[in-house]
Amino acid sequence: MSHAAPRSAAASVIIADDHPLFRAALRETVGRLLAGAEVVEAQDMASLERATEQHSEADLTLLDLHMPGAHGFSSLIYLRSHYPSMPVIVVSAAEGGDIVQRAVDFGAAGYIPKSSSLDAIADAITAVCDGNLWFPAIDADSDGGDAELAEKLSSLTPQQFRVLIMIADGLLNKQIAYELDVSEATIKAHVTAILRKLGLYSRTQAAVIAERLQIHPPRVSDDASAASG
Repeated sequence: MSHAAPRSAAASVIIADDHPLFRAALRETVGRLLAGAEVVEAQDMASLERATEQHSEADLTLLDLHMPGAHGFSSLIYLRSHYPSMPVIVVSAAEGGDIVQRAVDFGAAGYIPKSSSLDAIADAITAVCDGNLWFPAIDADSDGGDAELAEKLSSLTPQQFRVLIMIADGLLNKQIAYELDVSEATIKAHVTAILRKLGLYSRTQAAVIAERLQIHPPRVSDDASAASG
């Protein structure tokens, strides 16, 4: 494919990836395509949250799923839930059709395998900036479960979403309160609201829901199923 022509309109782009060299390559590509674009970089989930809070009207986010502080697809769910007008292109080393399909179900506007050429990356960015979708050819079926899960999670506030991910990581209310610098009573209130919004009854169920955001969700093997039967 040919190089896309540079654009003159100023844009704002967030690049979220924990690898400095790959961020630099994406920054160069964005600069070539979007003349005068403001590029904001993030290297983990915390800095991504700050970047989106400060640039909530960004025209595009290029998102690596494997960043410190992220929990599988949690970063994508976070962006789509709280910044629904901001298109997100997932840029990932994971290239399986099932992963791409899950990104589609969770609301990504595009998916760029990290093995892609710079021309392919440029084509994807151009397509999404034009309001289109851009995904590699995939051969995967979807039961709609991820899309349904994304809809449920969109009802959570940003802080409730953080609490849910920390529950999945095995943290107790006291530990979550310390990490978020709030009272334990506040965390208990968040947990109650999370369970109510997701239609759940226990922290264990909430942790299981969060585990479904993993890139490769846990599956019970036939042998394990037989042993537990």
